[in-house]
Amino acid sequence: MLAIFKKEIRSFFTSSIGYLIIGLFLLLNGLFLWVFKGDFNVFDYGFSDLSNFFLLAPWVFLFLIPAITMKSFSEERKLGTLELLLIKPVSVLKMVLAKFGGALVLCLMAVAPTVVYVLAIDDLGMVAGNYDIGVILGSYFGLLFLMASYTSIGVFASSLSDNQIAAFILAIVLAFMVFFGFEALATLLSDGTTQQLVKSFGAKTHYESIARGIIDTRDIVYFLGLTLFFLYLTHNRIKHLTK
Repeated sequence: MLAIFKKEIRSFFTSSIGYLIIGLFLLLNGLFLWVFKGDFNVFDYGFSDLSNFFLLAPWVFLFLIPAITMKSFSEERKLGTLELLLIKPVSVLKMVLAKFGGALVLCLMAVAPTVVYVLAIDDLGMVAGNYDIGVILGSYFGLLFLMASYTSIGVFASSLSDNQIAAFILAIVLAFMVFFGFEALATLLSDGTTQQLVKSFGAKTHYESIARGIIDTRDIVYFLGLTLFFLYLTHNRIKHLTK
């Protein structure tokens, strides 16, 4: 398992994909937060906090994480190397977890430099340290859970096709439906209670809850369950391919 995990990490940086993903994530967030005029611009927002970053990041990762995961199993299937991995003394579960872990680590590498933003808003505030560290930490936890969910969805999409573009598009559609689809569906309903119930099935509601700095067990269970569900589907899919 560790060998496959290391291979995944190396594959991102022996080609340009790893540098490109990290660079794009930082570039897009930097432009929207600090350069482009608009709703996400920190200076236009008028408050010294990172709420706009945590509103923007899920949408950026909606495209970037599928780009990371699209080759996880698609490339192996296309090159015929999946069979070679399956005959090694490693279980399908460990293989899936290694692929998932490798992609998630790359996402964490992309997010790590954004800690600089905390220092930036510290200097921008009228009073040094005038920000809620609990909300910031909660938001980072929420983003971590969301990245794990997106990554599990992307790995699953990659297991469905040997075409990386198809896996990329499918992952975007699935991740979008999980993140925003239920909230969009709720707008078609008139009953407020039913709307809230439908929204609770979507990741956006749970992400925003954690981003407020409140670590609710229900939100953690939701994201862990969502991640494990798609990893389970991936595991079953790969096992089916071996038959």
